[in-house]
Amino acid sequence: MLLVFDVGNTNMVLGIYEGDTLTNSWRINTDHQKSSDEYGILINNLFEYHRINMRDVKNIIISSVVPDVMHSLENFCIKYCGVEPLIVGPGIKTGLNIKYDNPKQVGADRIVNAVAAIEKYGYPLIIVDFGTATTFCAISDKGEYLGGSICPGIKISSEALFHEASKLPRVELAKPGMTICKNTVSAMQAGIIYGYAGMVERLIDMIKKELGSDDVKVIATGGLSTLIDSETDSIDYIDKDLTLEGLKLIYEKNKE
Repeated sequence: MLLVFDVGNTNMVLGIYEGDTLTNSWRINTDHQKSSDEYGILINNLFEYHRINMRDVKNIIISSVVPDVMHSLENFCIKYCGVEPLIVGPGIKTGLNIKYDNPKQVGADRIVNAVAAIEKYGYPLIIVDFGTATTFCAISDKGEYLGGSICPGIKISSEALFHEASKLPRVELAKPGMTICKNTVSAMQAGIIYGYAGMVERLIDMIKKELGSDDVKVIATGGLSTLIDSETDSIDYIDKDLTLEGLKLIYEKNKE
């Protein structure tokens, strides 16, 4: 049994693989204040609900963009599962040809997504990950990781509007169905969601031009990918488990 962790700034997603099958997955808050014991209790409760024995976990791989949680997570793996985790980072085998100026600066989640997307969809590719930040990654027609763009996530954008404009309220991320709105809440929702969809389309169009081809598959992942996909024709596939699948693939490349 393989346990995979995708640790993001807001949430961490963990999944269980038995062979090639993702049997269970969970999304929990990322909390750098939690100790290894607190993570142990929380994760054990999730496992027990699905009748999974934590000691049946034989291998663990972690991808993280939050260094502060790693000490607790690594100790959790050793103390509660009896497993030394494999950490996605410099020196790990990915099979990815990274053309970034400094490959060490590429986020682990972006690398994991690219490995899975290339395996599943071929190339050239654009991968859009709607997380705390929204990342756009470009894969060339030779399967090379070229780089991409990073912008504030849709939730960050919404929260910034609430915090920095004293008379504007916090709003639900829901589509108002129009852009000429007659109340403040709907007006904010229209600007946030439809404006964000327009930004996504613009960046995808520019990346396609720089790749020199319109025949580029666009893969979206992340918690809010479905919300934005419904407002644009630029996305070809939604793949919510892309990062977990990438972690499994990278584990297999390194298990020996």
